[in-house]
Amino acid sequence: MGSCLCGVVLRAFSNRCLPCGLHMRRASKTTTVYSPGCPAAARGEWHSIDAKLRFRSAVNRRNKKRTFRALWITRINAGARQHGMSYSQFMGKVKANGIELNRKVLADLAMNHPEAFKAIVEKVK
Repeated sequence: MGSCLCGVVLRAFSNRCLPCGLHMRRASKTTTVYSPGCPAAARGEWHSIDAKLRFRSAVNRRNKKRTFRALWITRINAGARQHGMSYSQFMGKVKANGIELNRKVLADLAMNHPEAFKAIVEKVK
């Protein structure tokens, strides 16, 4: 006995499978066969614009973390070089002295509170 697509299952199938083939169906009026609509999804083509956007948003959430880390490193480097140290020297000495401030906080101090950042640089020198 075959399975039947009805109700919620049919709606999920239609939403998942049919948009990829733009609701293409075979010409037979007696039976509706959905197979021409499905191969696009099987080939890995995007079956809806929402799926593509969801995928890209997941990628971009990871890229945002990468971008902000690069920004923080740039700001810390600029602040450290004003006091005669490179970024790598500064971060090495910060870790060696046991100062547990992350890059986000150090970048904020270097940008918005230069006197506090100078105190940290003086402490690690």
